[in-house]
Amino acid sequence: MFEELKKLGCEGCGGGAPEEPVTDENCTHNCSSCPSAGGCGSFDPKSLIEETNEHNSIKKVIAVVSGKGGVGKSLVTSMMAVTMRRRGFNVGIMDADVTGPSIPKAFGVTESAGAVEEGIVPLYTSTGIASMSVNNLLEDATDPVLWRGPVIAGLVKQFWTDVLWGDIDYLFVDMPPGTGDVPLTVFQSLPVDGIIVVTSPQDLVSMVVAKAIKMAEMMDIPVLGLVENYSYFKCPDCGSEISIFGESHVDEVAEKFNIPVLAKLPINPELAEKCDGGMIETFEGDWLDKAADKVENV
Repeated sequence: MFEELKKLGCEGCGGGAPEEPVTDENCTHNCSSCPSAGGCGSFDPKSLIEETNEHNSIKKVIAVVSGKGGVGKSLVTSMMAVTMRRRGFNVGIMDADVTGPSIPKAFGVTESAGAVEEGIVPLYTSTGIASMSVNNLLEDATDPVLWRGPVIAGLVKQFWTDVLWGDIDYLFVDMPPGTGDVPLTVFQSLPVDGIIVVTSPQDLVSMVVAKAIKMAEMMDIPVLGLVENYSYFKCPDCGSEISIFGESHVDEVAEKFNIPVLAKLPINPELAEKCDGGMIETFEGDWLDKAADKVENV
C-alpha cells in the first residue's frame, strides 16, 4: 500500500508548470487543480481546502508547529491529544512530519496500517486515540523517506482526504519544522482552526517562532498561543527551578504578537522516559490544562 500511496502522492505536486500563463481570460477559478495556485492575483487560500473522506466528521483541526526542529513539538502534540482524550473527546493525530515521524514511538503503535475500499484505516492507541503516520506504512520503521517536498506534501494531503478518521472532535496535526512545502500544504488544504506554536528558551528560537507566527497570519489562521518546552528543571532535592537553557524570552515574544503563553513545560526525565517507551498516555501532570482550555474554546 505504501508504494501505491507514493505514486498517488506524485500527483499532489501540481503536475508542473502550465502550458500557458494563467490570466484573467483563461482562469477557471478552480485553484485546487491549478498548478499556478498562489502565483496569481485571484489566489485565495481558502479556495484550496480539500474535502475529507465522506465517512468522516472532523469538527476541529489544530496544528502544532515550530520554527525549528528539536523543540518538542511532537511531545506537545502527544500530550495535547492525551489531555483532550482524558476530557472525554474523540481525538486523532495526523503525523505530518513525514521525514521525522515520532508519534508511533510515543504511543507504542507499531502495527502496519491497512486499507479497505472506503479508504485507509487509522491505528488506535491504548486509550482510543486515532493516529496515522508514514512509519505505519513502512516495512521497517527505520527506513528513510527519500522524497522531495511536493511528494511528501501530497502524502500528507492524502492523510486528510483518504484516511477513515470517523467521528473526531479534535484532530491534532504534528507538523514538520519550518515554513516549507508541508506546512504550506496543511494550511492551504486542511480547514485549520488554530495553531499552537512550540518554542524553547534560547534567543535564536524567538526569531524562528516569529517566522511561524507570521506565516500563520499570512494564511489567515489563528494562533492560539505559545508553549515553551525545556523551560526549567525542578531540583528533586530543594525544589528550585533551574533555567538550564537560559532565561526564557517567551513572554516577550507573546507580548510582541499579542498572543498568550499557554504552558511552560519543565525538563522532566520521567516524561521523556514515558515518551521513549511508548507510554505517553500514562504521564501525570497538568502542564497543558490551560492549552486544553484554549482548544476547547476555539
